[in-house]
Amino acid sequence: MTRPLPAPTRDNLRRSIADELLEALDKLVMRHRALALHDEHIELHAELIAAEVAHQLAMARSALHRHPSLRRAG
Repeated sequence: MTRPLPAPTRDNLRRSIADELLEALDKLVMRHRALALHDEHIELHAELIAAEVAHQLAMARSALHRHPSLRRAG
């Protein structure tokens, strides 16, 4: 008989959210470094990068709001 997996802790969820954000930003940097070799549309690339970063940050903030950190007394 298999035991059910324990539910992830709040800290594990928040760490996972941070890991996903960093991974997405790493991928974004790699994609746009390849595009930066062509100067013909550099302004468009800058706007695209800004929009993608804003999107990733919004997703991370939303996920973090669903799993707020616990306030520690002290």
